[in-house]
This record gives sequence, C-alpha cells and structure tokens, in this order.
Amino acid sequence: MAFITTSAAASGTSKSLFSRVAKVFAVRRQRRQLAQLDKAALFDMGLTEADVQAELKRSAWDVPAHWKG
Repeated sequence: MAFITTSAAASGTSKSLFSRVAKVFAVRRQRRQLAQLDKAALFDMGLTEADVQAELKRSAWDVPAHWKG
C-alpha cells in the first residue's frame, strides 16, 4: 500500500491542533487528486486501480505514523 505525503506534512514536528487539521485537509485533497489520475499515471507510480480504491476507502484520520509525530 502506498502512502501519500507532502514535505510540509512529513516533517511531523508540530503537534498543534492547526497542524493536525491541516494534515487532514491535505489527505482529503491528495486522495481526491489520486482518484482523478488516469491509468497511465497510476502505472507510472506503480499503483493499481485496487490500490487507489483501497486508499479512497480510508478515513481522513488514517494517515502514516510519521504524520502523527
């Protein structure tokens, strides 16, 4: 399973409420963008349609552990 990260969110240095909310919005935005990619783009990233569907079913709070730091 692939995780989507951004450099700002991946730093995990802040535990503020604002930081956590910003990460949730980032996850939502990235998952919406992932859903819009065509099969060629998914292939280039090594993802399948099943990978995408599994990612889209995850909750916004379900993020990689290093985001929670």
